[in-house]
Amino acid sequence: MDKFCGMQLFVSSAELGSFSRAAEHLGKTPSAVAKAIRLLEADLGARLFERTTRRMALTEAGMLYLESAREVLERMRESEEEIAQLHQSLQGTLRISGPLAFGRPFLNAACASFMAQHPGLRLQVDLSDDYVDLLDGRYDLALRLGHSDLPGLIARDIGESRAVLCAAPGYLKSSGVPTHPDQLARFEWLVYRHPALGDGWCLEKDDERHVIRHRGRLSSDNLELLLEACLAGQGILPCPYWSVLPYLHDGRLQVVLGDYHFDQKALGTRLLAVYPSTRRATRKINTFIEHLRDYLLHLGPMG
Repeated sequence: MDKFCGMQLFVSSAELGSFSRAAEHLGKTPSAVAKAIRLLEADLGARLFERTTRRMALTEAGMLYLESAREVLERMRESEEEIAQLHQSLQGTLRISGPLAFGRPFLNAACASFMAQHPGLRLQVDLSDDYVDLLDGRYDLALRLGHSDLPGLIARDIGESRAVLCAAPGYLKSSGVPTHPDQLARFEWLVYRHPALGDGWCLEKDDERHVIRHRGRLSSDNLELLLEACLAGQGILPCPYWSVLPYLHDGRLQVVLGDYHFDQKALGTRLLAVYPSTRRATRKINTFIEHLRDYLLHLGPMG
């Protein structure tokens, strides 16, 4: 059995915690898996597993080898896909991570149109507000709002982002429309909590600078929740422009104090697609990034 096949069996055994489960998963016999691991250990001159009658655990050498083996197998998978697609349509699986807030405003529809254009490609899209470590190999790329100087990652720009104040027409009809930041104190706010924001937003226009302190009946670190409240007429929401474009287009929300702009250096002014600097961008990654750029460009002005 060649080393490449042995490496596959080792990774599967380590991830599943059992030779028998790895054998079942890969269509091998448990004895074939055990033999392959012994050959790897002999070739490396080190034990990869500590095995007892009750459990199996990676040794220190095994943990080091697992990281390298995963990377080798992933590079081989990518190369095989790239070669197969030189003269064919995109194939395989593209694994994407992104924040919940990206879903309804643009990512849901962008993924649907991407799948229609590339029927041979499978998408795995996981949306969560939890930070995802791309270095563990679970995802091909992640979508983020932030800065391009991310350590260990290649960041590709997919669009510009700016923040706006918005509210439902019904709320503004009952509460009035502010014409100056000084008037905002008497309005109900929907507060987006984010570590980078501190205790307020800064609105600027020409030489004017106004710091708007957080206040309001509803605060959350989930933008989707706040958008629902804003649509229901519960107050004024400071939020990324891209997040409300569909609602601005259909008239369910409107921009307030549009001639002022936010200082959002802390959050970053770019929508980014990022992947580990240790990996190259495959054709499917590049194609998806270009698709997102085109989709956002046609959705509306981002800056």
